[in-house]
Amino acid sequence: MKKIYKIDVDCANCANKMEEAAKNTAGVKEAVVNFMTLKMSVEFEEGADPKEVMPVVLKNCKKVEDDCEIFL
Repeated sequence: MKKIYKIDVDCANCANKMEEAAKNTAGVKEAVVNFMTLKMSVEFEEGADPKEVMPVVLKNCKKVEDDCEIFL
């Protein structure tokens, strides 16, 4: 399953940090952050529940970039 989330981030480097943090989260198969459109595309692993995975993704992103936001 693939979902797109609106995000808020200040710079392209921060967006790259968010992308890496999302990719390294359990339940995420692939994640792509587009700084120009302020969107994050997340492909979930088989059987993963986006409602459980995305709060963890947000927490991991906040560890690397504390002023970022993902609108769940």
